[in-house]
Amino acid sequence: MGKPTVAGMYDYYLGGVHHTAGDREAGDRMLRAMPTLREVTRANRAFLRRAVRYLTAAGIRQFVDIGSGIPTVGNVHEVARAEAPDSRVLYVDVDPEVVALSASLLRGDDRAVAIEADLADPAAILGHPECARLIDPARPTALLMLCLLQWLPDEVVVPSVRTLREAFPGGSFIALSHPVAPPVNDPTAAVGEVYRATGARAATARTRDELVALFGDYVPVEPGLTWVTHWRPDGDPGVPDPVGMPLVVGVARRPER
Repeated sequence: MGKPTVAGMYDYYLGGVHHTAGDREAGDRMLRAMPTLREVTRANRAFLRRAVRYLTAAGIRQFVDIGSGIPTVGNVHEVARAEAPDSRVLYVDVDPEVVALSASLLRGDDRAVAIEADLADPAAILGHPECARLIDPARPTALLMLCLLQWLPDEVVVPSVRTLREAFPGGSFIALSHPVAPPVNDPTAAVGEVYRATGARAATARTRDELVALFGDYVPVEPGLTWVTHWRPDGDPGVPDPVGMPLVVGVARRPER
């Protein structure tokens, strides 16, 4: 059946084809623990598309997507290039199998590349030869960290995000999504039990203040840090559901110096 991976389970929730029987089995267990998880995942991917369109409209042509998973089902480079054909994307993931699959999917595309690296070692990301080839450090860049940071403790997240955001000039952006604990009936506890059983880390919800602090001197763009369905929606997002969809998102811009 194969050991499930976070990336494979994510692909399963999205309705992709790049997952194993193990991913499906673990994914089904997750869905029993949190029945809205598929909708949360798809809402997160819809936010990614809206954010990338916003970023390209703002002039961004360089993207660093950390914790990217498998670049399929509405990926960054396809969305960006629909608006700006010269866009370049560096996909970063810690899972070597995910990176190998990503490399095969991206074969022949010299402006979208997947590398194996860990958020815990930001210097390895910034110093990677493919990063040097694709990402001009003097040009504004979008740093994407969607549904990633909850898998890591503060002692990794805080200094690593600081190092990465400081590496990019004024006019750069950070986009993130992250679970935030709802006031009642927090589903993340049951979800964490399933993840621990599969060998993956359990997710950690953070507070809004903790997430805003990760932006540092980057200034959130309207509407700020908000529920995933309410960030610049394409239509009426309806009433927020903090229990069924406890995911907040935001995009912030570094001021020009």
